[in-house]
Amino acid sequence: MFPDAPEPFIDLSTGINPHPYPVPELSSALFERLPDRAHVRRLAAVAAQCYGAPSAGHVLPAPGTQILLPQVAMLVSPGRATILRTTYAEHQRAASVAGHGVTEVSSADQLGRADLSVVVNPNNPDGRLVERDTLLDIADELRRRGGILVVDESFADVAPPGATLAGDIGRGNIVVLRSFGKFYGLPGVRLSFALATPEIASRLAAALGPWPVSSAAVAVGRAALADSPWGEKTRASLAEAALRLDVLLAGAGLEVVGGTSLFRLARTKEVATLFRHLGEAGIYVRRFSEYPAWLRFGLPGNEDEWQRLRSALMTFASAKTT
Repeated sequence: MFPDAPEPFIDLSTGINPHPYPVPELSSALFERLPDRAHVRRLAAVAAQCYGAPSAGHVLPAPGTQILLPQVAMLVSPGRATILRTTYAEHQRAASVAGHGVTEVSSADQLGRADLSVVVNPNNPDGRLVERDTLLDIADELRRRGGILVVDESFADVAPPGATLAGDIGRGNIVVLRSFGKFYGLPGVRLSFALATPEIASRLAAALGPWPVSSAAVAVGRAALADSPWGEKTRASLAEAALRLDVLLAGAGLEVVGGTSLFRLARTKEVATLFRHLGEAGIYVRRFSEYPAWLRFGLPGNEDEWQRLRSALMTFASAKTT
């Protein structure tokens, strides 16, 4: 798209922490045999403690959230699926693969009248949060129909305390999905977790097979999830970076309309012009065909990237006033 742009390109199109967890030194033995199931159970226990699930038996490690989506959608017989829009498109595809008729709804009040309902919380791309009590009411309504509520908490590591439903999965028809790669900045590890009742976790485990995650993913995940000081420090630094990004965007005349501390959503009538301007400056951001006034910005990873983004935005703003 931008063959003459300066390199290296700055990819701000994702919501991934640009400052990854420092990967511990890994023994070559990890790659010489299949994952130790006792180590996988320990990973589940660490994840349960980190995320607030009742026990390790309520946690299923998996090779990325995307792999889990169709399996979770198959927990109920093909019927009607509702998804609170606008959000990650893979949920719709996965529900369709599972045989559901999919409807996107604009209000959480419409989620209870289905067999499978999906909420991304906090939402991508606007950071919308549905209150925990509202989600529990939806789960109660679905339970009366034999339905399941899926709460994708891929960005919940930076959500306000108390937003997660991890502690409520014992109610029986709630599945919470957690992503490892986004907050810890290691998407290539391919690690995620389904939090659910032991019965549901066992059903999902049977679908994934006996060795769903690699030994390396187990080792890295155990170290990172247990490192509470790193997590607390990272949440604070991400919040500061998000505020800095808001100031840059507002200074260029953009309206910040939402997001999380891992990404910011901005609105402007000049999306096409700004997208092209940034691209020609070697900066790639996320645009949305359904919402042509939206652009999503991830966080720059170092001071050089911050200055390149600032320069490009200021040049854009100056051009508008001349």
